Amino acid sequence: MSHNHSHGNSSNSSTKNILTAFFLNLFFAIIELIGGLITNSVAILSDAVHDFGDCISLGISFQLQKKSNKGSDKNYSYGYKRFSLLGSVFLSGVLFVGSIFILVEAIKRLLSPQGVNAQGMLWLAILGIIINGAAALSVKRGNTLNERAVFLHIMEDVLGWIGVLVISIVMLFTSLPILDPLLSIGITFWVLYNVYKNLRDTFKILLQAIPEDLNIEELTQKLNQIDNVISIHDLHVWTQDGNSHVMTLHIVSNKSQSLIKEKIRSIAQTYNIEHVTIEFENSDYSCEYLNDKD
Repeated sequence: MSHNHSHGNSSNSSTKNILTAFFLNLFFAIIELIGGLITNSVAILSDAVHDFGDCISLGISFQLQKKSNKGSDKNYSYGYKRFSLLGSVFLSGVLFVGSIFILVEAIKRLLSPQGVNAQGMLWLAILGIIINGAAALSVKRGNTLNERAVFLHIMEDVLGWIGVLVISIVMLFTSLPILDPLLSIGITFWVLYNVYKNLRDTFKILLQAIPEDLNIEELTQKLNQIDNVISIHDLHVWTQDGNSHVMTLHIVSNKSQSLIKEKIRSIAQTYNIEHVTIEFENSDYSCEYLNDKD
């Protein structure tokens, strides 16, 4: 039986990205709180409270991502990579609940529009786009589902502030308070759609589906084409966190195993498969043969 293990530093990068987003979000939440007190704006203060809630979510997500960097031990033989998925589920849940509340409030304001301070909205929108945009960029390059959930969380704020900027400019020249709730409803539906996609991908991983970026038929064909491989069976491929894949398979061969192992590992690496477990069987006594006899 053969095992192959290969690890990069993408997990550490993911942790740093989320931590950067956390501090940027916390910094802006403090600015919002001060700005809300100075302008006596309840809307800004409410958003400040929302951002402080985001900080708590990001903090929890950071801890789970950090936990996922741990290697294998007596409790988790594959390591803790899937802990990052918990961060994805948690953040998606927070986004879903928050979006429902925002949707309800937006509908109320749509039915009963309220006046806003367009000048104050304009300056805070510019600042919000810069800071939240920087936070979004810090996790956009990440490739874990946890980072994707964090990115969606921050992009909700970025899109919101872009909308606030447009609305504030329009309302400097004309009074159309109905634009604010309409924008909120549009952004909320965008967020909910992406929350659905993120949760769908997360649960596919938890249910050990074949990774979407892996063509199992193509992989099987390449393995069967290896010299001295009579057949392969009991092939299973799944992913730990969306990036680190695992493969187990049985090889029927009567020839040297070392060269076959090397070629299988080489093919596996092209599919981002970090863990490979290979069981060799003689053609006369393979489990496939025995199963056919039963």
